[in-house]
Amino acid sequence: MLSLVLASGSPRRRDLLRAVGLDFTVQVPDVDEAIVEGEPPELMVERLAAEKAEAVAQSLAERGETAMVIGADTTVVLNGEILGKPHSPDDACRMLRLLSGNTHTVYTGFAVIAGTERTVGHERTDVTFRALEQWEIEEYVAGGSPMDKAGAYGIQEDRGAVFVERIAGDYYTVVGLPLCRLWLAMRNVAAASGVLTRPALHPGATD
Repeated sequence: MLSLVLASGSPRRRDLLRAVGLDFTVQVPDVDEAIVEGEPPELMVERLAAEKAEAVAQSLAERGETAMVIGADTTVVLNGEILGKPHSPDDACRMLRLLSGNTHTVYTGFAVIAGTERTVGHERTDVTFRALEQWEIEEYVAGGSPMDKAGAYGIQEDRGAVFVERIAGDYYTVVGLPLCRLWLAMRNVAAASGVLTRPALHPGATD
C-alpha cells in the first residue's frame, strides 16, 4: 500500500483529510509562491499546487521513498486583484475592507502525484461578504487569525465565518481543498499507477 503525503503546512487541509478518514503524513515544500504577472488565477493555483507536490515527490525519491503526494494552493480574487496571504496587519485590514459588501472568487488548485502518474485541476467558488464594520475588521485582524489565510479570512473556524453572507460553489474549495474533486483524482491516480486501487484509510474509517 502506497503511503500518502500532504505537501502543505495548512492546518485546515490537514483537518479536511482527517475528516474523510485518510491516513497521511505532512511534508512542507520549499516553493517560491511569487505571483507571475498576467498569469490567470486558475493557472496560478494549478501551477503552485503542482510545484509543491513535485518538490515533495522529488525529495522522497532522493531518499528512495515513494508515495502519493497531494499539493494544493488557494487564492482569492476580487475585481481582477489577487489577494494572497496578507503581508502585515495593515494589509489584512486593507483586504477585508475590499471584500466588505462584495462578491469575490476563491480558487483552489490541487495536484496528485504517484510515480509517473499525476492529475492537476482546480475549483472555484464565489463568496459574498456582508458589509463589515471597521471595528469588526480591526478586532479580527488583532486576533491574528487572518495572517496565514488567502484573502485574510477563514470561513471554517473563526469569526471569518460570520462575515460570509452566502457562497455559490463548493464550500471545501474555500477552506482549502475541493474534497470531491480531490478524492476522484486520488482514486484515478491510484488506479493508473497500479500500486493500489484506492487511497489508504486510517484504521476505523469507513468507506
